[in-house]
Amino acid sequence: MTQLPEPFTYRRVDADGVSINVAVGGQGDPVLLLHGYPQTHLMWRDVAPDLARDHTVVVPDLRGYGASDKPAPDDDARNYGKRAMAADQVAVMQSLGFDRFALVGHDRGARVSHRLVLDHPDAVTRLALLDIVPTRHVFANVDRALAFGYFHWFFLATGGDVPETLLRGAPEFWIRTMVERLLAPGVTMEPEVMDHYIAAFSDPATIAATTADYKAGAGIDLTDDEETWEAGQRIECPTLVLWGEHGFVGKNYDPLAVWREYGRDVTGRAMPSGHFIPEEAPQETLAELRRWLS
Repeated sequence: MTQLPEPFTYRRVDADGVSINVAVGGQGDPVLLLHGYPQTHLMWRDVAPDLARDHTVVVPDLRGYGASDKPAPDDDARNYGKRAMAADQVAVMQSLGFDRFALVGHDRGARVSHRLVLDHPDAVTRLALLDIVPTRHVFANVDRALAFGYFHWFFLATGGDVPETLLRGAPEFWIRTMVERLLAPGVTMEPEVMDHYIAAFSDPATIAATTADYKAGAGIDLTDDEETWEAGQRIECPTLVLWGEHGFVGKNYDPLAVWREYGRDVTGRAMPSGHFIPEEAPQETLAELRRWLS
């Protein structure tokens, strides 16, 4: 499986010179679904078709991921900062005729979503953030558990072409390791889906782009986040926070308490999953999103 089934159709949308691969299906109020690392839009395969029964569902690959363009990273990775990636998605939605939409993000897509609602608050009606706490909070609370549990945050942000060189030598090992270690105990990923993620990630341009995503997370994103925080900006729209009860976020943070520092109206709960909530618990995810979007 490499594409979403009907009613989804595919197109490419220009976002200020970056071509974004987008699947669009259904009709009704628009909702944008953003994927995480090390995945593509296909992570929504068990959620998007059902939502498309009464929503227009837009499911892109983030810049640098999947079949979207992969610009060469600039020196400070600014072109993979969440501000740039969020602007891509606003351009995608506007090109489809949607100035306002609901937004759901998982993992890196949730970080893009967080920046999007801060930079474009009038664009988002409702927000759902899956299995993250804010980047600013993560780096302000580094401890042994984070260093071991999310070691990739630091490894991928390393300079000198170190992560890129090592990952080019063993992309399949890396993707299998990263996915399997974050799944709940006893859960597996469908072989054809894992093969798709491996194939997408084996492109050296994807490796360069996705490491730049993490370099930006440890650099320009923190600068932007601190400026936002000091300016008193918070998430104004209703926000749903979901986290996996078997995952790092659920075990090491109080997600609702953290997000209530960053948003005015935050609710949520733990889900019966590890990190990859929409893939590990699709029916429960659908139930929560349907309630939230109704």
